[in-house]
Amino acid sequence: MAEWTAFPYAGDYVFDATSVKNNWERLHAGDAEPLPKNTKVLQAWALFHNGEFQKAADLGLKLGGAGLTVANKSACIYATYLETKEKARLELYLEVARRAGAQLQEDPENVNAHYWQAYALSRYSQGISVAKALAQGLGSKVKSSLENVIKLQPKHADAHIALGTFHAEVIDKVGSLIGGMTYGAKKETGLRLFQEALKLNIKSAIGMIEYANAMVMLEGDKLMDEATKLYQQAAAAVPMDAMERLDVEMARVELQD
Repeated sequence: MAEWTAFPYAGDYVFDATSVKNNWERLHAGDAEPLPKNTKVLQAWALFHNGEFQKAADLGLKLGGAGLTVANKSACIYATYLETKEKARLELYLEVARRAGAQLQEDPENVNAHYWQAYALSRYSQGISVAKALAQGLGSKVKSSLENVIKLQPKHADAHIALGTFHAEVIDKVGSLIGGMTYGAKKETGLRLFQEALKLNIKSAIGMIEYANAMVMLEGDKLMDEATKLYQQAAAAVPMDAMERLDVEMARVELQD
C-alpha cells in the first residue's frame, strides 16, 4: 500500500483506548457506532481519532469484524480530505464499497457497513460526476443504503446528512421534476433530513457545512445569508478529534474564498 499523506495537525489529538472509551458517545455521535468490546478495536479507533488514518485502517483490516468499520471510515475520511490524487481517491472509495458490500453479505443488519458503502459510492459518484453516476444506477443504490441505515438506526446523524445531500445534489443536477419522478428526490425531504441530523448531533461541523451547501443548491441566493451563518458556526466549532478538525478547517477555507 502506498504511503498516505500525513494528517497536517499531527500531535494535536492524543487518544488511547481508555480515553476513546470514556469519550465514545461524543466521538461517535455522528455514526452511532456501538462501543467495541475488543480493546484492540478501541486502539484502532484511537489511531483514527488522532489522525493516524493509515495505521488505523491497517490495524482495522488485520482485526476484521468490528475493525473493518475503523478501516472503512479511515479510508473514506482520508480519501475525502487528504488524498490529492484523483485516481487513488476513487480507488479507495471503490475498495471501501466492495469491502462494506462483503460485510453486508455476512451481516445484512450491520448499520455502518450500509453507511460506509453508501458514503463511498456517494463520494465516488461526486468524483465521476453526479450525472454520470445517476446514469450508472449508483444514485438508487446510495439512496436505498442510506434509507436502510436510518431504518436500522434512526439516530444515525451522518446518514441523515448524507441522504439530505443526495436529495439536494440530484435536484441540483436534473431538476425537481425528473429528480422527484425518477429518483424520489424532494427538496423538502432533503432540508428536513439536515434539520434532523443537527438535532441528533448539534455539534456536527460537517452537518452545518452540508446543510449550507444544500441550501444554496436548492434555494440559491434566497438562503445565502443562512448558509453563510452555518459556515461561520462550523468554522467556529471546537473539534474534538482529527476528523472534526478537518471539517472545521474546510469551513474556514470556504469562508476565506
